[in-house]
Amino acid sequence: MAGAALLGNSEVAAGMFVFAECKSDFTVVCREMSYRFLRPCLGPAIYEVADTERVRKEIRDRMSDNVEFNLEMTLDVRQILRKTKEKAPRVGRCSIVFHCTPRDHAKEKARIRRRKANKR
Repeated sequence: MAGAALLGNSEVAAGMFVFAECKSDFTVVCREMSYRFLRPCLGPAIYEVADTERVRKEIRDRMSDNVEFNLEMTLDVRQILRKTKEKAPRVGRCSIVFHCTPRDHAKEKARIRRRKANKR
């Protein structure tokens, strides 16, 4: 699989995980992403969030404060093998930082910006 596909799919997979936890209450944007290639990926890949429970707990805790926050997470990317007895080898590791903003907060910021623009 091409490197660009692994990068793009990593962002989508991690974003889907975060959106599933945040629902529609927060706007989520990928701020920073780094990918470490470990070996070639010669077929389909699976994207696993490392330390899933810690990330879920962190999202819930920060959402309860109803403020903006950055969320750091790591994905392990593994190649799916045809033989089920073999363990899927890790082909890469992706570190991602998402910025999460409550929708109400974002709407208020936009309202303030419009007011300032209209005063000019």
